[in-house]
Parts: sequence; structure tokens; C-alpha cells
Amino acid sequence: MRFYSQPLAALLVGVLFGLGLCVAQMIDPAKVVNFLDIFGTWDPSLALVMGGGLAVNALATPLILKRPHPLLDNRFRLPTLTKVDPRIVIGGMIFGVGWGLAGYCPGPMLTSLSFVDADILTIVAAYLIGTFAARRFL
Repeated sequence: MRFYSQPLAALLVGVLFGLGLCVAQMIDPAKVVNFLDIFGTWDPSLALVMGGGLAVNALATPLILKRPHPLLDNRFRLPTLTKVDPRIVIGGMIFGVGWGLAGYCPGPMLTSLSFVDADILTIVAAYLIGTFAARRFL
């Protein structure tokens, strides 16, 4: 394995992921907020995007895990913790509230940095502060 294979692969996959977010319009916070507003102006189209991602994952993951190791690493690095504890529940709730308020989750938020406007820079700053605070105090 060449030393540049992993970073190059990560870059290519990240660009592909960002393009997918753009095509699916998940970088439009108004579209995301409308998806989450099930009692108002609900837009179910993002459910199809998420369902498609889940379907691909459900089909591909078992096939991938039959391999002895990933293509660009010597072993799979899978989560070892399976217990649902208060931290994971509270973290999920904070994530959901933040997603609903801002209309962004981390992937689309970082993709939207290409817009370079005050709103997205404020949201990224809040994300970084929140991430730092969580790692420091939790």
C-alpha cells in the first residue's frame, strides 16, 4: 500500500459525498427544516435520500465485511461499544435540536463552507465551539 493511497481515497470519497449532498439538496437548510417540520410545511423528499443511503448500506456492509480487510487498511475498525448510555442519548438529542434549528448537520455544513457567507461561518464556529466543549467537559 502506498503512503498516499489513504489520503487520496479519503479526498475522492469526500468530494463524492459532498456532490451527493449537493444533488440531494441536503445543503439547503430550508429544505432540511421543511423535512423536519412534519406538522407544517413537511417535505418528505429527504426521506427518500436517507432511505436510499440506508438501503445501499444494508446491502453493501455485509458484503464488505466478508473481506479479510478493507482495501486501504490492514483491518476493519468497527465500534466496540454497543451499550446505549445517557451520553449517546443526550448527544443524539443535542444533535437533533441543532439540526432542526440550523438546518445543518456536520457533512452538509462542511460542504456548505464553499458558500463562504456569514451564516455558514457562524454555524461552523458554533459547531467547533460545541465540539470542543463536549470533548473538554463531557
